[in-house]
Amino acid sequence: MRGKLMFIAGLAAGFVLGSRAGREKYEEIRDNAKKVWESPTVQEAAGVAQAQANKLYSEGKDKLQSSKLGEKLQATSDTTPAESLAGSNSKTPGTA
Repeated sequence: MRGKLMFIAGLAAGFVLGSRAGREKYEEIRDNAKKVWESPTVQEAAGVAQAQANKLYSEGKDKLQSSKLGEKLQATSDTTPAESLAGSNSKTPGTA
């Protein structure tokens, strides 16, 4: 019984000390990451990457819309959900 109690006390002490050390390390890593993210060089690179992503998105969207698949998608999105349901069911609800 005494051995189990000592083991549990050791686990508790290790947990508390490890948590404290882990939290300090976490705070240090978080602060360093925040400094890096807020640096002008990183912000400039992020802006360039975002602009490039927006450009690629627009080009891809335009290519898709001009393709046969895009035309089919546009044709199906032009119909309202009620129209597409009415076209797929020959019977209207409530009729036999």
